Amino acid sequence: MFSKVRSVITIVQKGLQRTCAAIHLGQMGFHRHFHETINNSILSPEITENQSATISPVRSYNEWDPLEEIIVGRIEGATIPPFNIEVKANTYEKHWEFYKQNSGKPFPKKHVQKATEEIEELCYILEQEGVYVRRPDIIEFGEEYKTPDFVSTGLYAAMPRDIIIVIGDEIIEAPMAWRSRFFEYRAYRSLLKEYFQKGAKWTTAPKPTMDDKLYNQDYPIRCVEDRHRLAAKGEFVTTEYEPCFDAADFMRAGKDIFVQRSQVTNHMGIKWMKQHLGDKYKVHVLSFKDPNPMHIDATFNIIGPGLVICNPDRHCNEIDMFKSAGWKILTAPQPVIADSWPLWMSSKWLSMNVLMLDEKRVLVEKEEIPTQKMFEKLGIECIKVSIRHANSFGGGFHCWTTDVRRRGILQSYL
Repeated sequence: MFSKVRSVITIVQKGLQRTCAAIHLGQMGFHRHFHETINNSILSPEITENQSATISPVRSYNEWDPLEEIIVGRIEGATIPPFNIEVKANTYEKHWEFYKQNSGKPFPKKHVQKATEEIEELCYILEQEGVYVRRPDIIEFGEEYKTPDFVSTGLYAAMPRDIIIVIGDEIIEAPMAWRSRFFEYRAYRSLLKEYFQKGAKWTTAPKPTMDDKLYNQDYPIRCVEDRHRLAAKGEFVTTEYEPCFDAADFMRAGKDIFVQRSQVTNHMGIKWMKQHLGDKYKVHVLSFKDPNPMHIDATFNIIGPGLVICNPDRHCNEIDMFKSAGWKILTAPQPVIADSWPLWMSSKWLSMNVLMLDEKRVLVEKEEIPTQKMFEKLGIECIKVSIRHANSFGGGFHCWTTDVRRRGILQSYL
């Protein structure tokens, strides 16, 4: 836990920098009232089923409506995953020895402690901005488990964006694609059961067996050149043996949902989502010049109606669709994070992995000044938070969170 002194400093800074504290306190009061209403609706026999549905605790249509409730991940109990083919295909060669030597062990203790402090402070800041923060259960992921198809240890419950997506009033649990993440859902079950009891729709996508046939066991990947060559041919480590997807490969913009075929999301998984959502939403498959596609939000991050940040190193092949619709395309500034900083599961482009609190407020890494300047030119206030140690585990603000409820309605933006 970060120190009390640090907390006091943060409070003073917030008091000096912001003049809208009363509004935020009012929002927090609304959250308390909302949750009291939800709880009373469960207990009161006068509340009908239809009325309960109208006050579902889960509702979010896009990435930028005013944020009311959010799940923030935990790094406690995290374990370095086994170095199998799907992990190798999604990590950089300079880190392979780290996995080989440490699979099944905890991540470096000091790094975990620093990341834990950063995320605790992130939660505090979110609460000061009027957001109701929820957390998954703490689980030790180092215990080995065995299914009829494989043996593995776990990973973590740090990135709720990977495993949970809210579309409308439905919370969808992703099947995942890494064997080390097979049982990750257990950390979120307490929350999901609570949301379900209070009126939310709760869907779990078909769980893959993660049989050897789901992975191309001979996937040839030795360097970044191999990655580019294979990605250009549409070849990935996951096959089409059974549906699989990570929720973080989907990006929401009202009636339009955007997704990429990646190392962890296959076409069968995308087809399942399309068929599940039906005609109410249109699922668009995007592709990028990306040598290692895994999770769309550090490549293509929608931050407002008709407003998207694009990674300059990963050109979107369907970008003309957005230009034709009048969208404003922003080019993400180059990240400032040092090459020497350990990023065991991601690239430096976590700099664009921001979280919108609403159309005019955004959470941004404190050190990423070029990204801050981009937002300031748009008239968007930057709430600067440091999560550098947390970045090392594979996520920025968007990855470390998943929004449960945003105040808005379903619209079309394309």
